Amino acid sequence: MSDPEGTAESILVDLARRTIETYVLENRRIELSENMAGGGKAGVFVSIKKHKQLRGCIGTLQPVTEDVFHEVVENAISAATRDPRFPPVTSEELEELEISVDVLSLAEPVRNITLLDPGRFGVIVKSGGRTGVLLPDLEGIEDAESQVSIARRKAGIGEDDPVELFRFEVKRHT
Repeated sequence: MSDPEGTAESILVDLARRTIETYVLENRRIELSENMAGGGKAGVFVSIKKHKQLRGCIGTLQPVTEDVFHEVVENAISAATRDPRFPPVTSEELEELEISVDVLSLAEPVRNITLLDPGRFGVIVKSGGRTGVLLPDLEGIEDAESQVSIARRKAGIGEDDPVELFRFEVKRHT
């Protein structure tokens, strides 16, 4: 399968696309082939855009399934149908969707905001029982202060509330 620019999609993006199409059109999960067993464990985010605008994004910071392939399947279905910010993806939209898959490294604590780089690291902001997450390398986010502020807002954490900061890297598949 190819992306709109004509370059080959990664195997994880192809898996996410096939998962979304099968779930939306047939209301069932795809079967993973035997060669997709294993592959290590990691947190995974699946992001869906339509006309360059976010259409769904769901993920896990740490693995909750047996491997990355199963993580992609579960998060692709959730991004397409359970992101509370958007209605479920419809069959009419499938041709217009751009999909990316981010495989996360383990998060590490950060003592100082100066150790964040929004072009390289995603951020996790925790305060009490609330957690905000922002992936790295997002358009319009140029500095760590903006990245942390947006993650705080997403989690409903006040600007003056004390927080714990964590950073992680991603391997982005498009």
